[in-house]
Amino acid sequence: MTGPGAADPMTVVFFPEGAFGPTNNCVGIGQALQRRGARVVFVVEESFAGSLRAQGFEERHMRLKPAPAGPEEPGQFWKDFIRETAPELRRPPIEQLAGLVRPIWAELVEGSRFVDERLGAIFAELRPSVIVEDNVVAFPAVLTAGCPWVRMVSCNPLEVEDAGLPPALSGLPTDDDRNWTAFRAARARAVGDLQAQLAAFVASRGGSPPAADAFMPSSPFLNLTLFPAEMEYPRTVPLDGTWHRLDSCVRAAPEAYVLPPGLRGGDRPIVYLSLGSLGSGDLPLMERLLDVLGRSPYRVIVSLGPQHQQLCLGENMDGAPFLPQPSVLPQVDVVITHGGNNTVTECVHHGRPMVVLPLFWDQHDNAQRVQECGLGVRLPTYEFEEAALLDALDDCLTDTARRARLADIATRLQAKPGPERAADLIARVAARP
Repeated sequence: MTGPGAADPMTVVFFPEGAFGPTNNCVGIGQALQRRGARVVFVVEESFAGSLRAQGFEERHMRLKPAPAGPEEPGQFWKDFIRETAPELRRPPIEQLAGLVRPIWAELVEGSRFVDERLGAIFAELRPSVIVEDNVVAFPAVLTAGCPWVRMVSCNPLEVEDAGLPPALSGLPTDDDRNWTAFRAARARAVGDLQAQLAAFVASRGGSPPAADAFMPSSPFLNLTLFPAEMEYPRTVPLDGTWHRLDSCVRAAPEAYVLPPGLRGGDRPIVYLSLGSLGSGDLPLMERLLDVLGRSPYRVIVSLGPQHQQLCLGENMDGAPFLPQPSVLPQVDVVITHGGNNTVTECVHHGRPMVVLPLFWDQHDNAQRVQECGLGVRLPTYEFEEAALLDALDDCLTDTARRARLADIATRLQAKPGPERAADLIARVAARP
């Protein structure tokens, strides 16, 4: 795969947010592009150094804030931030706006300022054919790199606002608009000044700023959303022809998951518990879930996360700090998830029903949409009763109509892999004069 009149391979640079979900989505697309002969480079935070190289990609490193004194783990930037603001996770979405959502946006906007010169140097060195940015804020260096760029939306698609749909981050229902206006007003009060600051900074660096009520502009070249068609929102204002939906974007698992001996055999259903790299760090929540599931009639696989040494598994469980999720999902019957967009779309891709316990950001929107579309059950994350969790699991396991529908959706998604479709679209953009 080469550019017009060029002997060198097409260079595709991925710039994902410093979290596992967006990075893993980009990995799947990067794998598809590599199979076509493209040179694929990931620009990642220093804490991720080596993790993309281990999967066969080139890396370039950057930081969104000054380096700490000690060593870091992948995604350390956000792990530290969420740990410090953990009490805010127990509040309803509208109350998270001031204490959690605003500080996150403030960190991101400051990160865009801090990294701009470094990003510019990286792009000048690599001379990319196209840049794929999977992020929620604008980075001027991407917009002014002198090549096409692609916006990847691997959060819930409500991130792309539509006045006829619930506001992003609210978790509000699509069939009841009574609280939409109040939430939008509260969100504007919380982050409106940050949006104005970012727009001014982008313009000062020569880029086209986002709209007045947004943190990210649409790309004039290509925009990708990640959400199954069966869950898509009924937009009142159609998106233009630069927008394309990827139903799923599942990467090849870095390794096979082999069911451990203690969980093999018998006919007891298997539950997979994964609250993501951030949610699994909430020790009281994880301990409560392990306590309830330890008394359940199920076999349980647990993604333990960064605090794994402080968690104790029951006799009916097995787990590890990190698991190859694309390899785990085909072997389980139901998933308990925080509702991250990556996990939700991977569950649908594999036809697995979900019990969703949202914590923050678009997880509230995904949890609501999973329930609205009949693909699982939404529960209050910190207030659920033990009986309610077990009933939700039983409902997911015994609802034959839901399971049959999910199996049909999975068959469709697996027949048309999202990474291949994304690779087609990105290659077309990169090949344009």
